[in-house]
Amino acid sequence: MMTIHKEGRTLLFGLLVVLFLINFAVSYFLPELRLVQNLVIGVSVIFYLLILQFFRNPVFDISRNDNQVLAPADGKVVVIEETTEAEYLRDRRKQVSIFMSPVNVHVNRMPVGGVISYFKYHPGKYLVAWHPKSSTENERTTVVAKMKNGTEILFRQIAGALARRIKCYVKEGQPLQQGDEFGFIKFGSRVDVFLPLNARVVVKPGDITKGGRTVIAEF
Repeated sequence: MMTIHKEGRTLLFGLLVVLFLINFAVSYFLPELRLVQNLVIGVSVIFYLLILQFFRNPVFDISRNDNQVLAPADGKVVVIEETTEAEYLRDRRKQVSIFMSPVNVHVNRMPVGGVISYFKYHPGKYLVAWHPKSSTENERTTVVAKMKNGTEILFRQIAGALARRIKCYVKEGQPLQQGDEFGFIKFGSRVDVFLPLNARVVVKPGDITKGGRTVIAEF
């Protein structure tokens, strides 16, 4: 089942009105130019469908498992490496990064269940999402979930060259289940997940993920 995400409803309605007015104006002022009218109609339909698919929101059952980490987003795995997370955890972690293209679903989902122990929004630049400095210099939000066993998992929404609107719906102290929606990035970008070193990553670079469905790691 597919629905339209709340982030796109107002924009899509406004765009529909604008496109209707443009087509009405072309028809009214250029009544003899049927080719131009048909061209404008065709371009309008294609453009509207492209924007519409940005805001699709699939509804599905989520298989929750405390021993697994789910992908937080639809996209492609672009980074798997051991690194130091310097903002909050301040220790060595396994980083898994998922790149969201403009054609992916842009809903972000909780990779694990737990209580939000940290949240911070960082204004910043809009470098391309695969730039090495995008995770520290771009606009981003950092979220940490503390699981029932005390393990903390940090994940970060990162804006890109096209993604200029990051939405994050969580607050510190809020309990959320694995797979619950925690945010939305308009027009794609990237999500990083920082896992404990004892986590076993089960995806590899280039793998395609589905948010809330693909298992990316196991404990």
